[in-house]
Amino acid sequence: MPFYDFPESPTYEIVGEVLRKTSKGEKVYSMAIGEPSYDTPREITEAAFEGMKGGMTHYTSSLGIPEVRAAVVRKVKRKNGIICQEKNTIFISSKLAIYGILVALRDRDGGEVLVPNPGYFYTEPAELAGLDPVPYTLDEDYGLDVDAIASRITPRTKAIIINTPSNPTGRVYSKESLKSLLELCRGKSLKIISDEAYEDLLYQGKHVSMGSLEEKPEHVISLFTLSKSYAMTGWRAGYVVADEHFVKRMGRFMDQTFTCFPPFIQHASAIALDTMDGQVEEFRKDLEKKREFTLRRLSEVEGLHVNKVEGAFYMFPALDSRKSSYQIATSLLKEHNVAVLPGSVFGSQGEGHLRLSYSVSMETISEAMDRMKDFFSKIQ
Repeated sequence: MPFYDFPESPTYEIVGEVLRKTSKGEKVYSMAIGEPSYDTPREITEAAFEGMKGGMTHYTSSLGIPEVRAAVVRKVKRKNGIICQEKNTIFISSKLAIYGILVALRDRDGGEVLVPNPGYFYTEPAELAGLDPVPYTLDEDYGLDVDAIASRITPRTKAIIINTPSNPTGRVYSKESLKSLLELCRGKSLKIISDEAYEDLLYQGKHVSMGSLEEKPEHVISLFTLSKSYAMTGWRAGYVVADEHFVKRMGRFMDQTFTCFPPFIQHASAIALDTMDGQVEEFRKDLEKKREFTLRRLSEVEGLHVNKVEGAFYMFPALDSRKSSYQIATSLLKEHNVAVLPGSVFGSQGEGHLRLSYSVSMETISEAMDRMKDFFSKIQ
């Protein structure tokens, strides 16, 4: 697909309307964006500032500075059970990493990549990278359905993307299903791209990193970010763990695009990875309270049905209404100044749902729920 044919990001379409309303002085209660409401912890910002003052303002290796790559190795061993070396790591923001990984996977004939449906926005970067995105469905409770994945594999398949804890559903995949998927991919020499952006934000169950099921990085490409756990969305800080050959391919991608990430951001990220587990847990506890509050308030809204929510900071309630999720979301914003995302933007299986982020203030959640309750009482 030519780039000029790409549709506008549905997330930023909603954000654009929110900004238009607020610019006119209207109060909008937004639960649309997946961003923590907290500021980045002071220790991290001070580390970046000290790095800048100390001269960390020049080019670095496209793979990242040794300090942050070493911190990644320590962190994934400590928290994820992944055993690797610095040669298996690259510092790169997670959204760019998705595209870079797919570019590195593509061969001269293109290929296919399997993407979850409903799932995060993997389709567009796959198309930009010259791969054909092939959706696979989840089970009825949004868990991983390995048989459904197996049925979509063809000789052109290069990789399978999974996301646990999941955006938009909040589900956490079981260790058994991950093991089954790894066995399937080993037998077919396929890569698994494991997006673990919400690894720390769990309230039920246990997060299992797919990479921990291998003795060393081989079939699994593990993707992490500091955006959610450390409230660093604007820093564009993340990293990938993969086999050495694949990391070198991603390094060449970086050489010809972004070159490198600012070294002071890499330095601050190393500090975060090594020392900020306690702050991450404080964020998680606060989000757990907001999760419980949102679940209780949503249960009072007639015409909405909430799925099992184990991690991340999203809810994906099903709609009773005959109107499309896009019609519901746009009407909520237009008539009640409540911003949510229509489930349809997450794939065909997302139709009939809304995605709400509860990573906002309690006041925003409370007022948004009041307005949604009033809205849905009038459309049933």
